[in-house]
Amino acid sequence: MIAPDHLGRSAPDHLGRSATSGIERIAEAFEAARAEGRRAALMPYMMGGFPDLECSREIALAYADAGADLVELGVPFSDPLADGPVIHAAGNVALRAGARVHDVLELARAIADRVPVVVMCYANPIYARGLERFLDMLAGGGASGLIVPDLPLEEAPAVLEACDRRGLALVPLVAPTTPEARLARIGERARGFLYTVALTGTTGERAGLAEGLDVVIARAKALTEVPVAVGFGIATPEQAAAAARAGADGVIVGSRLVRAAGEASDPAAAVRDLVLALGRALR
Repeated sequence: MIAPDHLGRSAPDHLGRSATSGIERIAEAFEAARAEGRRAALMPYMMGGFPDLECSREIALAYADAGADLVELGVPFSDPLADGPVIHAAGNVALRAGARVHDVLELARAIADRVPVVVMCYANPIYARGLERFLDMLAGGGASGLIVPDLPLEEAPAVLEACDRRGLALVPLVAPTTPEARLARIGERARGFLYTVALTGTTGERAGLAEGLDVVIARAKALTEVPVAVGFGIATPEQAAAAARAGADGVIVGSRLVRAAGEASDPAAAVRDLVLALGRALR
C-alpha cells in the first residue's frame, strides 16, 4: 500500500486550515461505527434523481438523519451492466425526469458535511466529460469517493492517480469469482474500502445471503488493508446483521431502499424507517 501521506491528504485551504480528504473521512466513518458499538458500518445506496430531483434530495437527508455511516449515491445511466431491474428502472425514471451528472453531484453537496458520500458512476459519463473535469466536479461537490463498476483493473491506474491527487477514494469491486492473484492486485490499490460483491450476478433483493459469504469476506480481508464492505443481495435487517457476523466491516443496501422509495407515498419517510431498522440490526 502507498503510505498515507501520499494518499491525497488535502493541503491547507486559503485560511491555512488543514482540510480532511475524502479518503480520511471514509476511514473515520468506519472507525466511528466501531467506536459506537456497531458490528459494521451502514452504507445505504440511493439513485440520484429518483423519483425526481427534489424527492431524492429529501431521501439523501433522510439517510443522514437515520444514521447512515456512508451514503452510496448512484448516477443514472442508460446501460447499467451491474444493476438489476429495480435500480435499472430507477435510473431510467431519473433520466426521463431530467437528472444529469451535475444535478446528482449537487445532491452530494446537500449531505456531504454530515456523512461521507461515495458516488457510483459508470465510465461513460466520466470520460464524456473528461476525467479531470469530472473529478474536479466530484471533489467540488464534497464527495469522498468514487466507484466505477465497469472500470477494469488494467485501466484503473490513471483514474487512481487522479483521485489520489484530490484525496478521493477510488473504491474497486471484487467478486466471489475474482482470481486470487487479481484480487491481491485490486486489494493493494483499494482506497476507502473494498467493495466485495456477495454473489455472482447483478444487484437486487434475494431471499437469503449466498452460502460461503464468510469465506468470500475472509479472502478479501486477507488481501487488502482497507475495510471490506459487502453489497449485492442484502435487503433486510436480518441479512445485514448476518453479513456483519460473517465479517463485513460495512454493509451496503440498495435495491430494497430504491424499491421503497418508488412504492411509498412519502419516499423519504419510508427509507428513513428502513435505514433506522437496518442500523438497529447492526448494533
